[in-house]
Amino acid sequence: MKLSMQIGYSGGFAQSVEKVKALESAGMDIVYVAEAYGYDAPTLMGYMAAETESIQIASGILPIYTRTPSLLAMTAAGLDELSGGRAILGLGTSGPQVIEGFHGVPYTAPVGRTREVIDICRKLWAREEPLVHDGRYYQLPLPEDEGTGLGKALKMITHPVRPRIPIHIASLGPKNVQMTAELADGWLPILFHPQKARGVWGDDLDIGLAKRTPDLGELDVIAGGLLCIGKEEDVAPFRGLMSGIVALYVGGMGAREKNFYNQLFCRYGYEAEAKQIQDLYLDGKKAEAAQAVPQSFLEETSLCGDEGYLTERIAQYREAGVTVLNIEPIAGDLTGMQETVAKVKEIAG
Repeated sequence: MKLSMQIGYSGGFAQSVEKVKALESAGMDIVYVAEAYGYDAPTLMGYMAAETESIQIASGILPIYTRTPSLLAMTAAGLDELSGGRAILGLGTSGPQVIEGFHGVPYTAPVGRTREVIDICRKLWAREEPLVHDGRYYQLPLPEDEGTGLGKALKMITHPVRPRIPIHIASLGPKNVQMTAELADGWLPILFHPQKARGVWGDDLDIGLAKRTPDLGELDVIAGGLLCIGKEEDVAPFRGLMSGIVALYVGGMGAREKNFYNQLFCRYGYEAEAKQIQDLYLDGKKAEAAQAVPQSFLEETSLCGDEGYLTERIAQYREAGVTVLNIEPIAGDLTGMQETVAKVKEIAG
């Protein structure tokens, strides 16, 4: 089982790069760089690529609405060149509040657009012929009656290091998960509950996998949780660190009537808790919202315990189909984080 981790940049890009270099030496396989509405992800990814040697560097995620499909493909190809074939293009749709509020772009047809973006990226990387795409949402070249009429089908001038760069998709809803299982190289679910995941997503994954072509290989599933190794009395307090994050997603990531994470929480069977968390959060009572997150959920979606406990928990994630354990290690310093990563790498095998 591979290990991955989300890398932030609140302390500055240089600090983030030093952290990634240390994690690389400890055995970390993949780092994901987020892009919300702060700095862009590719800038930091390029910096990381230039300063590392073996770790895979992924966007986690680039919202499809913020760039044309061709630019997404070009960006991934450039990062793959810079890293020597270590880039992963992580894609998602974000949500209406960010896409329409921050970018001023209509949030329409997320599943259909993602499907076409994947197709366009792979055509561009393969360079088998000039790019032509006649889709419902993207037409390349642009039809004559929609522009100057001078658009021309083109190939990428440069030759990508790889004709197929891995594409990971962040998806939660039924149709999006089906599409991910059919077309993507990896799936990035959030708030993943290993014991409940099959009941929520199993049928959708099966539908998508039934349409998957053999050349794509197996679908990677990237999921995990907060990681802290130690005795129960020492690690138990750390589980609460995730309550604020869960409350943010379930309560505040989206409008009351359109919050994908709140809907997921309901599908897990936490309908009453989902409503309470959202009501509190949207009323400005963030601390109370965090306290309303069920302790059982925090325990069942974390990796906090002694080595025997971790062995059992990792086995549950593996049984749930997880192939890349996505961790958030807790340690007093960078050396401690390296030791924690090395230990969980040993346990995960």
